[in-house]
Amino acid sequence: MNTLPVIEGAAEASAAAKDSDALVVVAPAPLRTSLEKLGLPDEWRRALEAALSVDQSLAEGSPAPTVVAVPSAPGGRVVLAPTAPIAHDTDDCRVLSEAAATAIARAVQAGASQPLLAVAVPDGARFARTLEVCALSAVATAWEPLEARESPARKAPPVRLRKLSVLNLSSEAAARANALEKGRAMCRDLVTGGPERLTPLRFAEYCEAAFKGTGVRVAVQKDVSGYPLLAAVARASMRVERHRPCVVCLDWVPEGHVTRTLLLAGKGVTYDMGGADLKTNGGMAGMSRDKGGAATVAGLVRVLAERKIPGLRVIALLGMVRNSIGDESFVSDEIIPARSGVRVRIGNTDAEGRLVLADLLAALKEGADPATATLVSVATLTGHVYRAFGPYVGAIENGPARAQGFIRTLAEAGELLGEPLETTRPRREDYQFVAPKAPTEDVLSSNRLASVDTARGHQGPFAFIDVAAGLKNSQLPFVHLDISGVVVTPPDWQAGKPTGSPIAALVEALEARQRS
Repeated sequence: MNTLPVIEGAAEASAAAKDSDALVVVAPAPLRTSLEKLGLPDEWRRALEAALSVDQSLAEGSPAPTVVAVPSAPGGRVVLAPTAPIAHDTDDCRVLSEAAATAIARAVQAGASQPLLAVAVPDGARFARTLEVCALSAVATAWEPLEARESPARKAPPVRLRKLSVLNLSSEAAARANALEKGRAMCRDLVTGGPERLTPLRFAEYCEAAFKGTGVRVAVQKDVSGYPLLAAVARASMRVERHRPCVVCLDWVPEGHVTRTLLLAGKGVTYDMGGADLKTNGGMAGMSRDKGGAATVAGLVRVLAERKIPGLRVIALLGMVRNSIGDESFVSDEIIPARSGVRVRIGNTDAEGRLVLADLLAALKEGADPATATLVSVATLTGHVYRAFGPYVGAIENGPARAQGFIRTLAEAGELLGEPLETTRPRREDYQFVAPKAPTEDVLSSNRLASVDTARGHQGPFAFIDVAAGLKNSQLPFVHLDISGVVVTPPDWQAGKPTGSPIAALVEALEARQRS
């Protein structure tokens, strides 16, 4: 597993300087005003003000961090990272967290392994968690992809970030951030692992190793006959032993009385060729990242096991499958009974993720109590959600979940933690879109077009999942998160860096709901 930097809080700059080898200052313009808010030792502040007097770009918000020699500062250096003024209601904590990530990377490049981060946080409730967000962005710069770490040709960097001290960060917030980074790093590993490094069963093996000693019970179901839709997606991959499917079951049981149960389903398509509706025009590049939903769910469970939210039980099913093409491929026009018993007509085999989720959710639904259980599916499901919203999670929920205020709570958490989301709601047209066209079926999986060419192209899949999983009219709260726009830094699915979003917002929302 990856060795992660440790995040620590620092109550006073001079004391923290003894164990630090660089000072990193992130502050919005006007910089002189922001520096006064930080309460740095006078000698450091005077040196920085002198740097401002000879470099006008620093005072206005330089586009790149600048290293300033300050002999009395930690390591004799200060990395100064000013940002543009935070003056509009569209500005949020990401303005500072993105600058913090760039500045910490520059400090490491300069030779620092345990810098002290000082962030001038604007006033206002919406910036209340900015220090945590900056800390998480900063330590994420130390992460290396799984296969890079494992490569015998790997050249270790000369300096690595080992510890990050954050001025004015409380010990409670530091503990929360360390737990979040464990889950987000796990998610990043699982997103970026290639199609052979993380085949379905090797994904399961990674989970078994990662959850050892955490209290999370892991079971791997290699016989997927109980998940007929998932098994159909896997049909063409069955002849290649290493590509065979599985369902990874994660179960966290808290101490004491269980008051709520979170039921999670993660789409884990380890490679999506599109099946018989083969992806063309270079559309396969990056499709090893189509397991981002399963990766995010696994990372979330890792954090929840660390946080130990009282009364909250967590059960997750990760549907690991490869959507290959071959003489056993499932094809459009097939009618396949789902686990729920609903008869599904296949409209397009490249709409495979919703099939996987429908069976997982049907399994999770069995025995679930609507009064205490909430179902959440997470998937890189559609290109439409990125076309509609750009780099934001697309969140959609049914009536019972809306009555609970689940997405409202999640959205509030996302605003605080730099993981904003966009919300929609299902409409009657979405259910009409997937309505059966003949008495041979109960629901249509999709139309023939790509989601980006389809009106309401990410809401229709929600309606399909709702029907095919047997959830409609069940009164079980159901929330779907389409993370296609945020699973990696867009728009490059093949080479973009994985984000781990929206794990932080989900953890915050779940803790808030339990407190209420």
